Amino acid sequence: MNNFDFYNPTHIVFGKDRLQELDKLIPSDAKVLLLFGGGSVKKYGTYDKVIKALGEREVVDFGGIEPNPQYDTLMKAVEVVKTQDITFLLAVGGGSVMDGTKFISLAANFDGTPSDLLVGKAKTSEVKVATPLGTVCTLPATGSEMNAGGVISFEGGKYGMGSPLVYPKFSFLDPTLTYSLPKVQVANGVVDAFVHTLEQYSTFPADAKFQDRTAEGILQSLIEIGKTTLDNPTDYDARANLVWCATNALNGLIGAGVPNDWATHMLGHELTAMFGIDHAQTLAIVQPALWTVRKEKKKAKLLQYSQRVWGITEGSDDEIVDAGIAKTREFFESLGLKTRMSEYGITEDKIDDLVKALGNHGMTALSETRDLDLDVSRAIFQEAM
Repeated sequence: MNNFDFYNPTHIVFGKDRLQELDKLIPSDAKVLLLFGGGSVKKYGTYDKVIKALGEREVVDFGGIEPNPQYDTLMKAVEVVKTQDITFLLAVGGGSVMDGTKFISLAANFDGTPSDLLVGKAKTSEVKVATPLGTVCTLPATGSEMNAGGVISFEGGKYGMGSPLVYPKFSFLDPTLTYSLPKVQVANGVVDAFVHTLEQYSTFPADAKFQDRTAEGILQSLIEIGKTTLDNPTDYDARANLVWCATNALNGLIGAGVPNDWATHMLGHELTAMFGIDHAQTLAIVQPALWTVRKEKKKAKLLQYSQRVWGITEGSDDEIVDAGIAKTREFFESLGLKTRMSEYGITEDKIDDLVKALGNHGMTALSETRDLDLDVSRAIFQEAM
C-alpha cells in the first residue's frame, strides 16, 4: 500500500425528513446564496422545505446552473457573492450544482483571473480562504457532496478544480428527495458511481486489501440494486443504498493508498464537450473499450474484478477477463445506457477531432502508469465505435 494522507471533514446528515436540521448547521446571522439548477427543486417542493428550514436568515436565489456547469454562469454567481456580501453558499441539486458552488466559493475569494483556478493553470494554492458551503444532494452520482473537487466547463473543454477549502461543511443525503428523478438520471447515477469506483480499483495491485474489498462491495451493491432502484424509485432501501454508494465511491476512502486511473473520465469529457452526451453515458462508452485496449496492462486487477465482483471462475485468465468486460457492458446496457459511440450517431471521422481536443487540453499522458498517450486514446475511441 502506498503512503497517503486522508482528510474528510464533511458532516453527513443521512436519512428522510431531516432538512429542518439545516437551522443547526448554518450560522444564524449568515446571508445565504441558495444555488440550484433548472428548477426541479422548486417543482418538487425541495426548495420550499429548504427555505422553511433557513428560517429568518436572509436568502438570495441563484438558479440556472447547467449540467456541466458553465464558467460564465458561475462567474455571475461570483459577482452576486461579492456585491451582496454573501457569507454562506448552499447548493441544492446534483453534482453540477455542487461542483459549480465549489468553484464559486474559491473564485469569490481569488484576486487573480478565476479561470486560473482550473487544472492546467491551477492557482488554488493562492486562495487562502473560501466562502463556506453546504449541500442538499438531490441526485446520487458524483460524490461531490463529500469531496473537495469539481469539473467546470470552460471554452469548449471540461476542467477539474479543487481545494481542501471547499469540502462541504455538511451535506444532507435524503433518499426520498431523489424519488422524482427521471429514469435516465438514476441510471446515469448508478453508472457514474460504478465507474468512479473502477477508476480507483481497476489499475494494478497495491496489496490494499481494505480498499479493494470496499470497492468491490460498492460495485456489487450497485449491481444488486441498480435495476431495482431504476424500476422502483420509491423503494427506500434500494435508493438509500445507491445514495450512500455514490457518496463513498468518491469521498477519498477507496482511493487512498492505491493507484488511480481517471483516463475513462478524461476521454469521456471530450465526448460530452463535443457531442453533448451525458457524463455517465460517456463513461459507459469508454470504460469497456479502454479495458479491451488496455487489457494486458490491467490484467491482474481485471482478473480479480471478474472473479470477485462477477463470480466468473471458469476458463483461462484471458477468458475470465473478457467475460468480466462483457458483463460490465451488459450491466450498463441493462440500465438503458448505450455503450457505443455509433449509437449516438458519432462517425469514425470524428475520432481525429476527439484526439486533437485531448491534445489541446493536455491529456497526453493518462492512466495510473502515465503511458496512455494520444495514439492509445485513438485506439480506445476506435474500439468504442
